[in-house]
Amino acid sequence: MERRLYYVSVQGRWLQENPAASAYEWVVSATWEEAERLRRWLKQIGEKEENGFLGFTYPWPDSPEAEVNRGYHSHLSQVYKEIYTLGTEGTRAQMEHSGLIQALHDGNDFNTRGEEDVLH
Repeated sequence: MERRLYYVSVQGRWLQENPAASAYEWVVSATWEEAERLRRWLKQIGEKEENGFLGFTYPWPDSPEAEVNRGYHSHLSQVYKEIYTLGTEGTRAQMEHSGLIQALHDGNDFNTRGEEDVLH
């Protein structure tokens, strides 16, 4: 499969091929299938965010904040792992330099798909 450059905005919850269309945070090199998987993860972040909002708007007395946020943080972590895995050299270097990768590594297992640890 042919790899293409895609421009990702986690904040905007989108992935696109045109870098001039909107501001983006990351650049990845992905096949169409990999790009679609990342799009689904980005969409799910939005859904988890909305569900978390409802949890804060109509909280149950026995639902701590961490419980409400767990799904959102799990999906957000997965998105950043995918971006790192598919990222260009510049993207990976930027993620490492910013401390994002270390923060994810400290709190999450990078071997979620049974692959080699992408950090080593």
